[in-house]
Amino acid sequence: MRKALRWVLSLVLVIGTVTTAGAATAGAATPASTTGTTAASGSPGSIGATSSAADSTDIKDRILAIPGMSLIQEKPYEGYRYFVLEYTQPVDHRNPAKGTFQQRLTLLHKDTDRPTVFFTSGYNVSTNPSRSEPTRIVDGNQVSLEYRFFTPSRPQPADWSKLTIWQAASDQHRIFTALKPIYAKKWLTTGGSKGGMTATYYKRFYPRDMDGVVAYVAPNDVINDEDSAYDRFFERVGTKECRDKLNAVQREALVRRAPLERRYQEWAEAEGATFTTVGSLDRAYEAVVLDYVWAFWQYSLESDCQYIPPATASDQEIYDTIDTISGFSFYTDQGLDPYTPYYYQAGTELGSPSLKLPHLGKLTRYGYQPPRNFVPRSIPMRFNPLAMPDVDRWVRNHADQMLFVYGQNDPWGAEPFRLGKGARDSYVYVAPGANHGANVAALVPAEQAKATARILEWAGVAPAAVQGDAAKAKPLAPYNSKLDRQELRREHALRP
Repeated sequence: MRKALRWVLSLVLVIGTVTTAGAATAGAATPASTTGTTAASGSPGSIGATSSAADSTDIKDRILAIPGMSLIQEKPYEGYRYFVLEYTQPVDHRNPAKGTFQQRLTLLHKDTDRPTVFFTSGYNVSTNPSRSEPTRIVDGNQVSLEYRFFTPSRPQPADWSKLTIWQAASDQHRIFTALKPIYAKKWLTTGGSKGGMTATYYKRFYPRDMDGVVAYVAPNDVINDEDSAYDRFFERVGTKECRDKLNAVQREALVRRAPLERRYQEWAEAEGATFTTVGSLDRAYEAVVLDYVWAFWQYSLESDCQYIPPATASDQEIYDTIDTISGFSFYTDQGLDPYTPYYYQAGTELGSPSLKLPHLGKLTRYGYQPPRNFVPRSIPMRFNPLAMPDVDRWVRNHADQMLFVYGQNDPWGAEPFRLGKGARDSYVYVAPGANHGANVAALVPAEQAKATARILEWAGVAPAAVQGDAAKAKPLAPYNSKLDRQELRREHALRP
């Protein structure tokens, strides 16, 4: 059963999102909040500066002719050219003289006559060829970007105050500006989870760059200290039988804290795992246990409740189910280190949820711990309560050609982006029964067709039949089992 759980519960759909904002030129005016984004040394020239001579040059040579762009590797792939690249970015887009760093990106090149999808997961970039859902829908090129401060795309030394949503959006803006003369057709931006948040923030700060946004399962924690929406979610998600079963196991893991922590200690000693950042093995143990119910609904389906053991199960069975779903390795120093940039952002701008968990009574010692506890104390943090309300207001009042997709049973959808009267050609859809892997294909047929049609329209490639009837919309590229396969990886801990 444990093996079955590990397979079923480790499924994570890596989804692309597409953002559309009207086509831009490099000199287009930007909002007041983007003032001071003067390009650093090596800044690309103005968009549209191309020639017939350039068009006949090999695409690799054209890409590498961009100032600041360098090649790490080209990987062959049938029907495409695939490049792993680095691009020189300023550490501070408001003050480029303060130094630069190398940001990693990949390019799945199909044809300069096709639209381009700008994808980011909000974390590291994969260096293996793949297509996001919007890339398949529009049969286009795909630029995938590693988020700043995720290694190796981290300035040295690291000035963590420059890890902000505005600085990251400005990274995307410079790369778009550099590539637009080559890829002159329509651009969409996309991403799932933190990547969906990233696509949304990019649209907010540079609304004229993209021609459309597809943001998948993007949390929107507007007021960090107001988390009642999450409490209501866990009171209603799935069936009462399933909720009770999960809650009972979670409670039992705290009732049996002493014997289960001994197993955890034995594992940690064998693996050389340490707990300096979180403070102690006891703190790490409780953090893993408190993630249990959340992680189940984030990555599993309601039908997977059949694999959850009863509260009367043995110590080993309780330990195993917590480990399978939450992951005891995560809150070690070794597990937290790759995600320091995320927890830093959660504690400075993005916010993080905290639940009441009444079924646990007085068994918890620490409750949901704040992001500060998961970032080394040597890195200073200060929360900015204005960042998320600003984005939320902008989306409600100015969203234009934006599509948000959520999963009905995904906890991160408890606080979604919402559209107001000022939104234009924008949509929020919820996939029934879906988890954090929700995508356009998981929507009910009418919404799936409408979403696909809008993506095609925003990318400028909607066939005449689709323009006349959205119900005829479907992806332009056939499914490719290698490029479009779902990526299986364990994603533990409470983070998008």
